[in-house]
Amino acid sequence: MSDNRNGEPVGPLTGMRVIDWTMWQFGPVSTMMLADLGAEVIKVESLDGDHGRQFRRIAGVPSNLPDGVNAYFEGMNRNKLGIALNLKHPDGIKVMHELVKRSDIFVENFRQGVAERLGLGYDDLVEHNPEIIYGSASGYGPEGPDSGKPAFALTGEARSGALWWAGPDDNVPYQLGIADQAAGTLLAYGILGAVVARERYGFGQKVDVSHLGSMVWTRGMQNGISLLTNREFQRQDPRSAANSLWNCYECSDGNWLAFSMGQADRYWPAFCKALDRLELVEDERFNTMYARSKNPEEINDLLAGVFKTRTRDEWEGRLAQAGDLIFERVQRTLDLADDPQVTANDYVIDFDHPTIGPSKWLQTPVTFTRTPVSTRKMAPAQGENTEQVLMDVLDYTWDDIAQLQDHGAIL
Repeated sequence: MSDNRNGEPVGPLTGMRVIDWTMWQFGPVSTMMLADLGAEVIKVESLDGDHGRQFRRIAGVPSNLPDGVNAYFEGMNRNKLGIALNLKHPDGIKVMHELVKRSDIFVENFRQGVAERLGLGYDDLVEHNPEIIYGSASGYGPEGPDSGKPAFALTGEARSGALWWAGPDDNVPYQLGIADQAAGTLLAYGILGAVVARERYGFGQKVDVSHLGSMVWTRGMQNGISLLTNREFQRQDPRSAANSLWNCYECSDGNWLAFSMGQADRYWPAFCKALDRLELVEDERFNTMYARSKNPEEINDLLAGVFKTRTRDEWEGRLAQAGDLIFERVQRTLDLADDPQVTANDYVIDFDHPTIGPSKWLQTPVTFTRTPVSTRKMAPAQGENTEQVLMDVLDYTWDDIAQLQDHGAIL
């Protein structure tokens, strides 16, 4: 992978090498974010590959694309080189140790104890590189009675309180689908903090981020207020919302609008003007947020009925003309590719994939004026760059590579 474009860095982490020994989503998201920032990321897979390659459907949506391309795997492993090592063979472990000597960061997301049994724990790797930054993606954190429990995203969402708060009215929890992405983002954040510390103070360290901790943090406002007040946020349907201007309403075409105005009384007159219901400004039942909170179902039902009289586009026009109201359309995922604000900021980009052709991709949503993030290559095929990495990074010869293949240590 090229480290520069016309002599310029491809990102703020250009020149750094990351060993990515992760699978599924949590770990790969964190290392892909580092790759998007310009780091050379070498994804190490077992000889049977990252299990994420085997997904065929996710929540009922097919993930298999033409020519064996897997959307689940592709979406979290772009910009990486890929090698395949047998880490149950001593020669495979030797290769890994030699890569660590020549790298800045090592990331793993296996259950507690797995890395240590293979000689790939933090204490093992500092013997080969004292300044290595070791990122560990865990389920429940490095300490405590449940630190060794197996975990996936849903268990982190469940234990953090997120499922209980967000569950539907019948009290059946459902998956939010954000724990892996939130935890992967925080792990990348933690690793970058360790990079800064090493640059300033000269030492590496281990960084642990968990599903549980990430979800507790991601629900920061609700969890923080609840802990301080000893009162728990309750589920609310739109009819019972105490603040009618912090709510969602369905329009006549079946589309929805979301309103986010905490200072409700400030915006109430302009809001009522847009709805052509100025009498609500003077109505003592509804003329203040306090009054509306005493009659939530009455006012919310009334507003729901008003919004059902026009399409979303019509309401957007009226609301925009009424004043500086804070509202937005409730979009679906497939709306994002055509959203001019999303595309203008490169949150979703076009990329000509060598196998599936022109396609839409998420890009790490961080803007730099001098070292922008970029999508440069597709996710690697299994073991695609094994020979390249062994020769370019470790100075192996073709004879060395043939011997490793004969021993079953690499593909």
